[in-house]
Amino acid sequence: MRSAVIALVRKDLLAELRSFEAVPAMLMFTISAFALFHFGLDRSSLEGSLASGVLWVTLLLAAVLGMNRLFVTEREQGGFDAFLLAPVDRTAMFVAKVIVLFGFLVVVEVVAVAAFAVLLLEPGLGRAMPGLPLVLLLADAGLAVIGTLVGALAVQTRARDLIVPLLALPLSIPLLIAGANATAPLLARSGAAALEGRWLAILGLYDVVFALLAYAVFDYLLED
Repeated sequence: MRSAVIALVRKDLLAELRSFEAVPAMLMFTISAFALFHFGLDRSSLEGSLASGVLWVTLLLAAVLGMNRLFVTEREQGGFDAFLLAPVDRTAMFVAKVIVLFGFLVVVEVVAVAAFAVLLLEPGLGRAMPGLPLVLLLADAGLAVIGTLVGALAVQTRARDLIVPLLALPLSIPLLIAGANATAPLLARSGAAALEGRWLAILGLYDVVFALLAYAVFDYLLED
């Protein structure tokens, strides 16, 4: 299965490098959203729970854009049929898509968090390290699993652009709550506090549960 996963990941990355559809759209959305928050809230800086909420809501909505584009190539170019006929484990596509979406999220967040710090964040990012990357990576893993599962379900329908956010956003609420609560102390103006282990545990448990669930049902989604 490893060779199939590597081939699928390479194919998706090459497709993205040729088209520049998913990542640039996600980046433009996040930077535009931060600019809107900057002027809409009429505040030159944010800190604490408000800064954490703005960051996580923006990143979550940007992730939905990536989820929408995750299976479009397979749908439009007959990739599903070719994959089903190939003598490989079908869960290879699930693993590959999770890796690809996870990579997209990481790339977007490197730029987006820097833009967030410039446009909105008062205390800066220095005191939030290395806790903030740890929280983001745990949340990204969950979002990648959810996005792959929802994207595979929605791509076979005509209302893909509607179904993906309707399913992905409610499923991501626990990630949003845990991520925002874990991040808020890191962005406090008075100085970054220690990460609370319970929020990291919730993120990790959520990732594991949904990864096992998605892995178990992905074959049936391809069949349908």
